[in-house]
Amino acid sequence: MLTHQQRTTILELFARGMSRHQIAKHLKLSRRAVKRVICSGQTQPPLLVRPSRAEEHRRLLRELYASCKGNLVRVHEELVAATGETLSYSALTAFCRKEGLGVKPPRVSGEYDFAPGQETQHDTSPHRAKLGGRVRPVQTASAVLCYSRLLFFQFYPAFTRFDCKLFLSEAHGYVDGTTEIVLVDNTSVVRAFGTGKNMVPAPEMAAFAERYGYEFRAHELGDSDRKGRVEAPFSFIENNFLAGREFRDFADLNAQARAWCDKVNRTYKKHIRAVPSELFAAERPHLRPLPAYVPEVYRLHQRVVDIYGYVSLHTNRYSVPPDWVSRTVEVLEYKDRLEISDGRSTIRHARLEEPAGRKQRLPEHRYHRPQPREGQPSPEERRLAEIAPDLLDYARAVKARGRKQPTLALRQLIRLLEDYPPRAVRQAVAEAAAYGLYDLDRLERMVLRRVARDFFPTEGDDDE
Repeated sequence: MLTHQQRTTILELFARGMSRHQIAKHLKLSRRAVKRVICSGQTQPPLLVRPSRAEEHRRLLRELYASCKGNLVRVHEELVAATGETLSYSALTAFCRKEGLGVKPPRVSGEYDFAPGQETQHDTSPHRAKLGGRVRPVQTASAVLCYSRLLFFQFYPAFTRFDCKLFLSEAHGYVDGTTEIVLVDNTSVVRAFGTGKNMVPAPEMAAFAERYGYEFRAHELGDSDRKGRVEAPFSFIENNFLAGREFRDFADLNAQARAWCDKVNRTYKKHIRAVPSELFAAERPHLRPLPAYVPEVYRLHQRVVDIYGYVSLHTNRYSVPPDWVSRTVEVLEYKDRLEISDGRSTIRHARLEEPAGRKQRLPEHRYHRPQPREGQPSPEERRLAEIAPDLLDYARAVKARGRKQPTLALRQLIRLLEDYPPRAVRQAVAEAAAYGLYDLDRLERMVLRRVARDFFPTEGDDDE
């Protein structure tokens, strides 16, 4: 089909007196095509109206569309079954698009202009990154200055209000200032209730924004174009920064992300026909300065120390001194560390960023069982020396040659002296020592036989 420009050229050349044969030769067209254009005298190409085979079933199609709840696959099946028509599925969908069945009319995308220092847009998106040799899901948090398009993003295992405050603190420090507005999605991370212009931020997030001198706002539901400045870079991050890169851990991932932001912010962007860092130089004087003092973002927890001397937080366990067992402690969670306090002293740990069920014990928190000093008798030996000093030699032999743990063996020997007549025990010990027997369970059976013989004599026993 000839284009509008070709048809216009044909008519202009014909008006100048050029013949149809010359026009066809000059434009490399057929003389029949040139003749049709001259006869029609129209510069607009005719519309091709191709009647669809579905036109004759228009009413039935609308009824089937309503009864099948908009499922065009079922509409096609029912139409073929009802009419025997061999209408293709693609012809059916084309007819439905033409008739507006199941198709939302396109709407004009809005345009937004921002003054320097007016607005920052913040949002998150799930991605997958290769960390420690395996691909795992991460949450990408991004912030963009709307005027200069300056980009900053970081990655987190999950994204809570604590992580949101950490990220925004770093983003404000990255640009060394804040804008009047921070636009966010209608997410519960920032929002307490309401949506769009009626969104009310959570009290802790409102206090965080007040500290920096700006306010949170949310776009209206369904108006995703309103935050297009921050939505567009997510595809760029996924297909450029994350593609083909490997990272040791989240610290390495975020360090490389920050360096990559420095690089791309100094790169010319075709869609804005400028370099973001150069636009930021003009926007920088319009940003609100950071407060003279910004307290470090933290999260407060209360925990009870378990019997193993650990405090549990996000499935990870952190050690405390052994004498803190069963105490209630306060845990301050910062970006890179934990501070555990019992009210009198404070323990510091490096924060494990991922909830991985790991244990972290400081060397000074290892419990060591008290041991007797070299050359000094144990409590069991001192007790044995008080009640039966004549059995100390046998006790030392039991420690050296017995099968039981020495402390348990001494405790069993003391129990024999306290539970049975001392005379029977001493006789059994003397006999066992003579034969080199140091099994205290067998020694106890020897004592029991002597006790039975002394208190329950039989006719065969000799009288003493």
